[in-house]
Amino acid sequence: MTSRTELTKLLENVKRGKVNIADALAQLNSTQFEDLGFAKVDHGRSLRCGFPEVIFAQGKTAAQITAIAKRIVQREGEILITRIDDKKFQTVKKSLKALNYSPDAQAAFIRKSKAKANSGVLIVSAGTSDVSVAEEAAITCEALGYVPERFYDAGVAGIHRLFAGSEKLKRAKVIIVVAGMEGALPSVVGGLVDVPVIAVPTSVGYGASFGGIAALLAMLNSCASGVTVVNIDNGYGAAMAALRIIGSR
Repeated sequence: MTSRTELTKLLENVKRGKVNIADALAQLNSTQFEDLGFAKVDHGRSLRCGFPEVIFAQGKTAAQITAIAKRIVQREGEILITRIDDKKFQTVKKSLKALNYSPDAQAAFIRKSKAKANSGVLIVSAGTSDVSVAEEAAITCEALGYVPERFYDAGVAGIHRLFAGSEKLKRAKVIIVVAGMEGALPSVVGGLVDVPVIAVPTSVGYGASFGGIAALLAMLNSCASGVTVVNIDNGYGAAMAALRIIGSR
């Protein structure tokens, strides 16, 4: 049991007398977690949060990733793996043939159904150097069922490029803005729109950017009201925040 739809069906069957209480409890207990020794696979996350568990591949071996992914796919029919390099992906794919890979995002995924177009999520990147983080956000959205709109290389060094995409800004329900260097773009976007803006600082920049800390601090001190900031290079976190917002609107 991995989805709210399945839980609703189970409760209806209990009500109708098709499933007894003991069997229902056994099914519900199976949604907690599965202990693999090196990892506890959270099979109940879809019921609690609306999205299945996502695998963060960095620091895990290919064998560990494969074992966790196989358990999740068996229950959910789909999977998202972030921060996975091509070498690990090729190993995992031997066991999960349907696995897709985005080298820009360093993310792998399986979708059991077609993602929804026109989700209302817009992803804006300041420069081409920020695209890898922007793509992590985009692939996360797609893997979890929502196709975002992309608007890349629209930073403040040529602000007219941003204004050229004004129609995209107007139709968005939530905007993820990815920027390195001085991290100014989220403030500009935040001053132009009336929807949530999620800022993502990247580690792109020269020495004084301190690996993204300068952009992070600039975004945290934004004078545009209501801009929310996630961690450095955290495209995944920005996407999850955006999807929670979309789900509540």
